[in-house]
Amino acid sequence: MTVIPVPTSIAPWLSVRNGARAVEFYKSAFGATEVFRMEEGGSVVARLSVEGAEFWMGDESPEHKNFSPETLGGGSVRIILTVADPDAVFARAVSAGASQVYAVTEEYGWRLGRVVDPFGHHWEIGRPLT
Repeated sequence: MTVIPVPTSIAPWLSVRNGARAVEFYKSAFGATEVFRMEEGGSVVARLSVEGAEFWMGDESPEHKNFSPETLGGGSVRIILTVADPDAVFARAVSAGASQVYAVTEEYGWRLGRVVDPFGHHWEIGRPLT
């Protein structure tokens, strides 16, 4: 048997309510593309890519201990989306329905702002200054 080398990576899996709507939000907000999508019984599981940076998302499934921030009353993880133009991506996310947590500013060697998406996930959008 031939073993195909696979690079090590880490990709978050976001649990949401209304996965189909979430896929459309991430496409609109971040220009995400669908790499993989499966729908079964009204639930969606998708692997999305933002300029090569991949993440997974799917409808919450309490039976598997996967809960959305909406169910939990908040999340435990912030996602850092590093992009060339944080101001443009931040504005696009807000226009698509994200809420501003704090505006894009320069601090700690980064140009960075933070939004919360309609599903309760926090995204820090920025880039290092040097």
